Amino acid sequence: MKNKTWLYWLFFLALFTAPFYLTEFRLSLLGKFLCFAIIAVGISLIWGYTGILSLGHGVYFGLGAYCMAMYLKLEDSRGHLPDFMEWSGVEKLPWFWKPFENPLFAIFSAIIIPVLLAAFLSYFTFKNRIKGVYFSLLSQAVVVVFVTLFIGKQEWTGGTNGLTNFSTVFGFSLSSPLTQIVIYLLTVLLLCFIFIFSRWLTRSRFGRVLIAIRDSENRVRFLGFNTTTYKVFVYSLSAAFAGLAGVMFVLQVGLISPAMMGIIPSIEMALWVAVGGRNSLIGAIIGAIATNSAKSFFSENYPDIWLLFLGGLFISIVMFLPNGLAGLYESFVQRKGRRERRKNEAGSHVSRSVS
Repeated sequence: MKNKTWLYWLFFLALFTAPFYLTEFRLSLLGKFLCFAIIAVGISLIWGYTGILSLGHGVYFGLGAYCMAMYLKLEDSRGHLPDFMEWSGVEKLPWFWKPFENPLFAIFSAIIIPVLLAAFLSYFTFKNRIKGVYFSLLSQAVVVVFVTLFIGKQEWTGGTNGLTNFSTVFGFSLSSPLTQIVIYLLTVLLLCFIFIFSRWLTRSRFGRVLIAIRDSENRVRFLGFNTTTYKVFVYSLSAAFAGLAGVMFVLQVGLISPAMMGIIPSIEMALWVAVGGRNSLIGAIIGAIATNSAKSFFSENYPDIWLLFLGGLFISIVMFLPNGLAGLYESFVQRKGRRERRKNEAGSHVSRSVS
């Protein structure tokens, strides 16, 4: 356990010191991947620890990102209508846009709106004992609804183009390398805090109940636990993580569109966790970073066939590493421990024979 703790600290130390050994472009890519890692931690909580496979977390990510993007767009407009609204013939700023002039309101909304939506949807589905593939399909239906809404309301959301062309945040230039480094470090801090909190949660009594729900929900219910409450809480918590990831993503990438919250990105989020290991929080983080790094590498070096490489990687992981990269590491540690025990037993047997 102590070895694991040291590995965790070394991992996050490597992330904190990345601005010293990565180029500006690579640092920007890593910052984006860390935003995805925040989402992966939330999905690991609901899928790996609670047994709920969500294929709709792109919605919560997109809502958080749009909330922050609305503030950035208004700050960039300096009291005028955002450019896409003028192109759409809007003459007055919509009433629900006005509160987003306050950055604190935007950040708060990026958390609370995904949480409220997740709590509303999960309460009625889990209360009616909808689970398994039916819940996964329902989460995808929610994605379709919101993507259609955001595309259709072009005068409010920017349509298929989304919201982009941000220049400042809190008065600081977003194009400044120093600003981007600060945002990157904030992303690392946020990921570190979320990981520590999630690890504490899974190792607590609450976490043991989640695992019990995953393994046998009916038995937990018969023991007197309200499983709906536990599932709604952890699902809403994962939505909050996705909303925060959306905030940091917009600050680093400078763009959010409905395509980034669609069905394919939502499925990819589950794949990140599968690659890293759905039963491991650190595995989910590594899976998000490794998968997106592989995606970037293949698309840069093999632009014509990079999707085939990526698909082959996913198939290999699913077929040969069902517990992901974290499971591979655990298997290695277990084999090493068994070898050491055999060696110690053999040594003690020899010493007894000599004596």
